[in-house]
Amino acid sequence: MRAMVLEEGAHRLQPTELPCPRPGPGEILLKVRACGVCRTDLHIVDGELVPSAWPVIPGHEVVGEVTSTGPGVARFNPGDAVGLAWLAGACGTCDYCRRGEENLCPKAQFTGFTRFGGYAEYATARADFAYPLPRVEDPVAFAPLLCAGLIGYRTWRKAGEAQRIGLYGFGAAAHILAQVLVHEHKAVYAFTRPGDTASQDFARRLGVEWAGGSDTAPPEALDAALVFAPVGALVPAALRAVRPGGSVVCGGIHMSDIPGFPYRILWEERRLQSVANLTREDGRAFLEHWQRQPIETTTRAYALDEANQALDDLREGRIEGAAVLRIS
Repeated sequence: MRAMVLEEGAHRLQPTELPCPRPGPGEILLKVRACGVCRTDLHIVDGELVPSAWPVIPGHEVVGEVTSTGPGVARFNPGDAVGLAWLAGACGTCDYCRRGEENLCPKAQFTGFTRFGGYAEYATARADFAYPLPRVEDPVAFAPLLCAGLIGYRTWRKAGEAQRIGLYGFGAAAHILAQVLVHEHKAVYAFTRPGDTASQDFARRLGVEWAGGSDTAPPEALDAALVFAPVGALVPAALRAVRPGGSVVCGGIHMSDIPGFPYRILWEERRLQSVANLTREDGRAFLEHWQRQPIETTTRAYALDEANQALDDLREGRIEGAAVLRIS
């Protein structure tokens, strides 16, 4: 099979021919139809997230079709449509797993990081961590839902019953979540890079209440601010934007250092928290929501061997919505 591979010490993916993998006990083999290009992939390629073993095949927004199953698999059959997300496995026995916090399991596995991911023509996965999908007519449009959609949904749920919600960083996750929030009759405020009027116009087309630069205060205090951009300096800005008792939730897996800020902007019971990974229940809940409210993703498609260009475009902010690899 063809794959885009990251070797230790490299910061570019290399097109590589590899033997097609075989599914082990409890695993499925899928032919990859599309794989989203996530900012987490960019953090891995740029060396900001370091895997425990090399090489790496990135990609964890995977839409594919089961081609074969390993021993002990009963829930999938060849031909089934399937999705893979970031969480690829957990031990199931530790305190975190028993509490329903498998996203915090110390032995967790991750697609495209500790297991080979979807920047390839084929991939294997644990069947119990794969999502059965309806027949997907457009895998490119669906792929971003499997991370940008899921992590945005979990980030929102951490904010409680917020009505006025700010989204800092209007990329793949925010453009999906904005549609969910508008459908739920929330007032959405989009914060982009200062001067990025194109992203602000994009946000307005999706129905947000207000859009402006991240250096601008919203017209009214927010109940919650959700930070998707990996920029630590946005945390104090978000704290200043939320009302007393409001919350700031950081949805990314990596962020630059948060600068010092006065206690006054955290005081009055404002809450600051992070989101770590996701659970299978997050995935099931979001996909059920998607069936009730179809979401239109905005994507730019690339061929598998154009993965480096897709990452470059993501790094430089040249993508409206999400980048996706189309893999035949």
